Amino acid sequence: MEAANLSVATAGVALALGPETRSSSPSPGGVVVSTPGGAVLPGREPRFSAFAVLVVTLLVMLIMATFLWNLLVLVTILRVRAFHRVPHNLVASTAVSDALVAALVMPLSLVSELSAGRRWRLGRSLCHVWISFDVLCCTASIWNVAAIALDRYWSITRHLHYTLRTRRRASALMIALTWALSALIALAPLLFGWGEAYDPRLQRCQVSQEPSYAVVSTCGAFYLPLGVVLFVYWKIYKAARLRCGRRQGAVQPLPATVQAKEAAPEAEMVFTARCQTTVAFQASRDSWREQKEKRAAVMVGILIGVFVLCWTPFFLAELISPLCACSLPPIWKSIFLWLGYSNSFFNPLIYTAFNKNYNNAFKSLFTKQR
Repeated sequence: MEAANLSVATAGVALALGPETRSSSPSPGGVVVSTPGGAVLPGREPRFSAFAVLVVTLLVMLIMATFLWNLLVLVTILRVRAFHRVPHNLVASTAVSDALVAALVMPLSLVSELSAGRRWRLGRSLCHVWISFDVLCCTASIWNVAAIALDRYWSITRHLHYTLRTRRRASALMIALTWALSALIALAPLLFGWGEAYDPRLQRCQVSQEPSYAVVSTCGAFYLPLGVVLFVYWKIYKAARLRCGRRQGAVQPLPATVQAKEAAPEAEMVFTARCQTTVAFQASRDSWREQKEKRAAVMVGILIGVFVLCWTPFFLAELISPLCACSLPPIWKSIFLWLGYSNSFFNPLIYTAFNKNYNNAFKSLFTKQR
């Protein structure tokens, strides 16, 4: 989110990515070289360093991989009829938001990284479009992660009442609320005059720095869904501990059964056989459900963990900076921003890695295309 802050926040990276517009004086040979401190040294022309080329290459690869992987997930969901249901519609919504981040937000953010003087030269209208899509897509991606976590939580803790019909309605409602809330946060500055994104004098394009908007947007886009996913995972962990305790308690009466077997050998054979059959069936059913719940809990845990690691540094800086009129070093702001963008790359990897059906669908998709 707030890719336009790179015009201020990425000075350190811009030094590595390319020369900036600065005052300089020519050398006797007519060639100048600028140093990081702004001094001008004669001798050779400024050029891209090997580190700068490596950084740009990695960012381009990240953009392409994020878009292609999310596109592959969407194509798979559309082509496989078994995926036309919950929770795959939530996965599809997440893939749409992440693909839009890669297609519309990250490329212009990279252009801002490479621009001389880190100025926005593409006009006011495109600035507003870029900022709106930045906030919209990143916020939708974050809330879609929360929706997936909620769906997994209800399917684990309320599997008797969370029927297919209820699950379908809940997922549709969560998707609608996700995109509606994201659009409201993204368009609020344009609709209600809540700050300005484009500064024509400084040629700067960034999300509104109005303190009140910074608080509302960061809370609505990150801190609220963060609270939701942390609460959900705590409830999942608590439910798993409770189920494990019940399972251990169910094993305690076994010694009494053994004592009854010694008292009445013949009558007990029928009773023991029935009891063993029931216990075997129950154990098999519980084992299958517990394995499924364990995989879901692990998937949700990794999804939440990566989400927190990717976005927390950026949103902490975004909330603190407008309120205290202070700023982190530009290189760290740039790192935090691209770390947040990388969450759109990790999302499809996580929720497909724990689903064998996706792996089989990917294989069949590529096999048919050959």
